[in-house]
Amino acid sequence: MKKKVVGFSFGRKMSNTEVMIKEALLECEKAGMEIQFVRCDDLNIHICTGCCACVGGLMSGRGRGTCVHKDDDFHIIEEALMSADGVIVGSPTYEFAPTGNFKVVCDRIGPSHDKTFRGPAIEKGLAEERDPKTYPDPRSTKKRVGALLTVGGARTENWLALSLPNMYEFTFPMGIDVIDKYKYFGAMNVEHVLGRPDVMERMRKLGANIVEALNAETEEERVRYRGDSQGTCPVCHEDILTVGYGGNKVECPVCGIEGVLKLVDGEIQVEFSEEQQNRSRLRDAGKWEHSNEIRDGAMTQKKVENLRELKKKYIGVGE
Repeated sequence: MKKKVVGFSFGRKMSNTEVMIKEALLECEKAGMEIQFVRCDDLNIHICTGCCACVGGLMSGRGRGTCVHKDDDFHIIEEALMSADGVIVGSPTYEFAPTGNFKVVCDRIGPSHDKTFRGPAIEKGLAEERDPKTYPDPRSTKKRVGALLTVGGARTENWLALSLPNMYEFTFPMGIDVIDKYKYFGAMNVEHVLGRPDVMERMRKLGANIVEALNAETEEERVRYRGDSQGTCPVCHEDILTVGYGGNKVECPVCGIEGVLKLVDGEIQVEFSEEQQNRSRLRDAGKWEHSNEIRDGAMTQKKVENLRELKKKYIGVGE
C-alpha cells in the first residue's frame, strides 16, 4: 500500500505558503507516494470552547474524543490526518506567530487527539470487542512523520521567531515526529516565492526528506532530524530558551525540559540530559507525564462551596 502525505496550508490560495507545500508534495508524488492537499482557510472550523467533553469521554474509556461541535468542517481535517503517514504543515507568520486559524485548528486537535488519551480508549474498546463507533479511530496512534514551514514578509529573521516553535502544536498531540522545517523570511522582497529558485529547491528537499523518513528501515533513521540546523534543543531543534530559573538553568519552552547553560571558550552551550530529553512533551514519556497530570487533576479536583452564589457578583459586569 502506498504511503500517504498530506499538506495542510493556512495561507492564501496559490500564494507562497500553498505553492511551497505543493512543491514538496510533488516531490513525494514523484517518489510514488499518494498525496492530498487541504486548504484549511476554506473550511469552517468552530473554536474550541474548553468544555473538556472530548477528554472526559476518553478518560472514561467510553468516548471517541469527538467534539460537541457537529456542524462544521473539522471532520475533513481529521480524516486527512487519520489517513496520513506524513504531513507537511505550512502557515504564514502573522503578528510574530502563525495565523489565528492555525491556532483554532490546533486547539481542536489538542487533547482530543492526544495519543496518550486515545490509546488507552482504543485498547479498552478492542479488548471489550465493542462496536468501533464507540471508541477512537485505531489510526489515531500510528506513527507519522512531519515537516513544518512558515513564511514571513519581514526581512529580519527574528520577526518569525515564534512561528515554528508554535507550529509544534499541530504535531505533538498525535506524536508526529517532525523531521524537517523551514523558515522563509524576506518574502516581501519578491512578488512570489516562484521568483526564488533556491527556496523552491529547498521545498523539493523537504519533500525528499519526508520520503526518506517514510522509507526508512529503522526507527532511528525514521525520526532522524533532517533540517538545516540542529538548533540548541536536541529534541525540537529550536533555539528559543526560557531563562530565570536560578543559576544556569534554562528551559526549552517547546519541549518543556530543563537544560544547563555553559560558556565554553566564549560560546554559549546548553546541555540537556538524556533523562530530560526523554520527558519532552514531543516524546511519549513526556506526553504520559502530562496526561496523567490531567487525569489526577480531574479525579482530585477540589470543589468550591457555594460556587453558584459566588459567581453572582460577576454576572453582567461591564456588559
